[in-house]
Amino acid sequence: MSLARKLSFVALLYVIEGFPMGVYADVWPVFFRRHGVSLTEIGLYSGLSLAWAAKALWSPLIDRFGERRRWISGPLLAMAASLFMVSQAPAELGPLLWTFMGLYCLASATQDIAIDAYTIGLVERGEEGPANSVRVGAYRVGMLASGSALLFLPRWIGWDGTFAVAGVLSLVFSAAVYACPRVPLPAREAGVIAPLRRWLSRPGVWGVAAFVLLYRVGDRALGPMLKPFWVDLGFADEEIAIYATSLGVASTIVGAAVGGLIVARIGIYRALWWLGAVALLSNLSYAAAALAESGKAMVIAASVVESFCGGLASAAFLSFLMRICEKRHAAVEYALLTAVYATSGAVISLPSGLLAETLGYAAYFASTALFALPAFFFLPSSRSWLEGD
Repeated sequence: MSLARKLSFVALLYVIEGFPMGVYADVWPVFFRRHGVSLTEIGLYSGLSLAWAAKALWSPLIDRFGERRRWISGPLLAMAASLFMVSQAPAELGPLLWTFMGLYCLASATQDIAIDAYTIGLVERGEEGPANSVRVGAYRVGMLASGSALLFLPRWIGWDGTFAVAGVLSLVFSAAVYACPRVPLPAREAGVIAPLRRWLSRPGVWGVAAFVLLYRVGDRALGPMLKPFWVDLGFADEEIAIYATSLGVASTIVGAAVGGLIVARIGIYRALWWLGAVALLSNLSYAAAALAESGKAMVIAASVVESFCGGLASAAFLSFLMRICEKRHAAVEYALLTAVYATSGAVISLPSGLLAETLGYAAYFASTALFALPAFFFLPSSRSWLEGD
C-alpha cells in the first residue's frame, strides 16, 4: 500500500478521534461558562480526562480480542447515546450530567486505544514523520468539526439541539470507520503480562516514563482555562468558534506539518529538544495577552502562536511514542504511554480553575510555562530507545 493511501486512512481516523475531544475541550467549557459555572468547577470538570489516563487498564482487551475497526465503531455508538442524553439533561454540573459526560469520555478513550493501535500497525518505520503530521492535523480538523462548527448552532437551535446534532455526527462516524481496510493483526502472545514486563524492564524505562509524564504538561495545564478566558473577555460563541478554534486549528495543522518536516530532517531526539522548548515559550503569549488587556487582537494572536507551537511539539512527541512501541503489543504499550501523559494532564488541570481565580489569568498562564521544564532533565534517558533515529 502506498504511503499516500495509508495517510488518507490515518486522516479519516484522526478526524474521528478529534471530534469527541472538541466536544470535551471546546464546547462543554463554553456551555458551562455561559450558564454561570465557576472556574473552580470547570477545573474540576477537566478531571474527566482521567478516563484517558485509565485506558491502559482495558487496553489488553483490544490487543487480545476482536478486530480494531469494531473497537472504534462501537464506542462511537456509545458516544452518540451519551450526547443524546446530555441534550436532555439540566444545564448544570449535577450527578446526571456528570454520569453522561463520564460515559462519553470513557467511550472516547476506548476509541483512541483502537485508533492508535490500528495506525501503528499500518505505518512502517521511517514513515512516522509524515504520519504524525497527518495525525495532528486531522485530529485538529476533527476538533474543528465539533469545537468550532457546533458553537455556531446554539444561537439557532439551542444547546439541546446542538448536542443532538453532535450525536448524529457520531453515528455517521461509526459507519465511516469501515471505509478503512482491515489491518492484519500481528501474532499475539498468549498473555500481555510477560511482554509488558519485558517492555518495562528495558534500560532507562523510568526516565522515559518521567519524560512522557512531564513533556506536554504545560500545554495540558493551560488548556482548561482558555475557553473561559475567551468568554470572560466578551467573545461571542461565534467569535470563539472562528478565532479560538478554527484559526487555532489551522495554526496547529501548519505547525504539525512543519514539525513533521523537522522530525524527518533532524531526527526525533533533537526535535524533542528544540520544538519542546519553543512550545513552552508559547504559553507566555497568552500570559502577555491577559496582562496587557489591550483588546481582542492580542488574544487572537496569542492563540495563533500557542496553537502553532503546540503543533510543532506534538509532531515530535507523537513520533517518539510511535517509535518506542512494538507493533505486536501496540494497543497496550501506546495506551500505557498516553495514559501516563494523560494522568499528569488530569492531575494538573484539576486545580487550574482555583489557581486562575486566585492568581488571575495572566499569572496562571505564565506559571504553566514552567511546569514542563523538568521533562528535559529526563529526555537523555530516551535516546537509546530511538533505534534508527
